[in-house]
Amino acid sequence: MVIRSMAERHQLILQQLKEYGRVTIQELSDLMDVSGVTIRKDLKVLEDKSLIFRTRGGGSLANPYAYEKPVDEKALIKAEEKQKIAKAALTLINPHDSIIIGSGTTVFELARCLYPSKPLTVITPAVKVAQELSNRAHVEVLQLGGLIRPNSYSVVGSQAERMLENLSCGLLFIGVDGIDFDFGLSISNLIETSLNQKMIETAQHVAVMADWSKIGKRGIGKIGDLDQVHYFVTDSGISSEAVQLLEDRGIKVLIG
Repeated sequence: MVIRSMAERHQLILQQLKEYGRVTIQELSDLMDVSGVTIRKDLKVLEDKSLIFRTRGGGSLANPYAYEKPVDEKALIKAEEKQKIAKAALTLINPHDSIIIGSGTTVFELARCLYPSKPLTVITPAVKVAQELSNRAHVEVLQLGGLIRPNSYSVVGSQAERMLENLSCGLLFIGVDGIDFDFGLSISNLIETSLNQKMIETAQHVAVMADWSKIGKRGIGKIGDLDQVHYFVTDSGISSEAVQLLEDRGIKVLIG
């Protein structure tokens, strides 16, 4: 198919995005028999008109960049999915484990449904997690110290990071705002980036808890690479293609 007119190319690009949600430069180049340079220019024009979002190597109708929302607002988004994800994540916890539960509404659901029958140590930067578990039977809570961020009710800063330098734990449960196969794991604020990186380094195994919509998105702050992840716990909305891509990277996918 050879399409000469810019208007025709733009119309076809929008049709492809409406049908598939995302497209790559290579796919469009092959489809229209034009160069990748031409397609990149077309995508830029469409983005400038606020019709699409450009992504790495293509375009999307959905905004691929995550942004920070207040924690109370985030708690209302996909609430049922978060509960299912948390119940699936419970299966990774063993008696006498020491675990880290990070900040965020998805991992907070794990704290809410955590009722171990054997002793368990929970390390957390999240004030809400510590409050939820402080009187829970068989749970010993170690609250990391530092400055509390009102948007996330989580501590940040060098004090919390120094505490982690003297700790070891078996498993980290962490929430993210973006999971990109090239960029890795990311969150939507820079202030918490360093502490999240430190938690990943501290844990022997890492379990990312996130609903399927975080796949393909990027937050402003990178916290880790996919090769640092051992488990991805998500909901049933995830595509079989995404599951295969994650498993090809050595990540075990658990679906709640």
